[in-house]
Amino acid sequence: MGNDALSAEVDLSHVDYHAVQKSPEFQELRRTHRSFVFPVLAACLVWYLAYVLLAVYAVEFMSTRVFGSINVAMLIGLAQVVTTFAVTMWYVRFANKHFDPQAERIRDEIESGVFFDKADEGVAN
Repeated sequence: MGNDALSAEVDLSHVDYHAVQKSPEFQELRRTHRSFVFPVLAACLVWYLAYVLLAVYAVEFMSTRVFGSINVAMLIGLAQVVTTFAVTMWYVRFANKHFDPQAERIRDEIESGVFFDKADEGVAN
């Protein structure tokens, strides 16, 4: 999918953005987005906070050598970076599958005139 720009011919100056926000389609998009992002964000913050707390309060554990000069702190720190990339890839895949189709439907409705102001002549809402 992707985030293709709107057609140059479409005049969006009369779009009723409040109606877009209140539409069931937009509310579903927000619900889907929040149901994914908030739990993942919470898990990532807990994971990061655990690393910081271990570094501060479990210095002996974190300085335990695993092999050579590599210790537990270095492995967990590397796992933080790997987790960041994994969550990013997961989000992109989820967005492509769930958010983009919903957003595209809303954009199509906006372009077709569904959300134009009722005051505009000859345009149905």
